[in-house]
Amino acid sequence: MLQIADAIISLDVIEKKFSCDLKKCRGECCVRGDSGAPLEPEEILWLEKELEMILPFLRPEGVATIRRLGSHVIDRDKDYVTPLIGGKECAFVVYEDNIARCGIQNAYLAGNTSYPKPLSCHLYPLRLKKYPDFIAVNYEQWDICEPARAGGNDQNMPVYRFVKTALERKFGKKWYRTLESVHMKMTRNSIRNP
Repeated sequence: MLQIADAIISLDVIEKKFSCDLKKCRGECCVRGDSGAPLEPEEILWLEKELEMILPFLRPEGVATIRRLGSHVIDRDKDYVTPLIGGKECAFVVYEDNIARCGIQNAYLAGNTSYPKPLSCHLYPLRLKKYPDFIAVNYEQWDICEPARAGGNDQNMPVYRFVKTALERKFGKKWYRTLESVHMKMTRNSIRNP
C-alpha cells in the first residue's frame, strides 16, 4: 500500500496491467452484476438536473426503467446506484455492434451533458471505498476482464495509466503526477535491487 494525500492505494494499482478490449469483453461490466453503477452524491444531483438531455441517447427500456424508478436507486448495501433493467443491465446501457456502451457517455460526446459518465464506471477496474480518514483505492479483478489483463500485459499498461483521465478527474493532475512518480521510483529501485 502507498498513500498520496488522503488516498491509500493498493500496490496492485501500479503493479498489475490492464487495457480494456471491448471487442472481446463486449462491455460485460455494464451488464453483469447485482447492482447498478455506484454514484457519488454530486452525480445524483447532476443526473437529476441533466437527465432529460441524456434520455434521448438511451434505449426505450432504459428510459422506461428510469421513468419508473428514477435516475438512481438505493441498493441492498445502502449505496446510491444507477437502476437496472429487469435486474440485469444498467438502465443507461446502449448497444452498438452488440457491445454494451454508456448512453451517458454518448450524450457527453454529443455535447448534451457535462459529465462523461459516473466516476465509478470511468475508474473501472479501480474501486474507491470511503472511510472517515481516507479513501481506499483498490484494483478489482473480475473474470470478465481476463482479455483486459492479457491486453494490459501485452502493452505493459499499468492499471493506473489505463484510467489516468478518471484518476485526474477524481484526485487532480498533481495527485496523478505524484502517483506516476512513485511508480517510476519503485521501478528504478526494482531494477537496481532485483
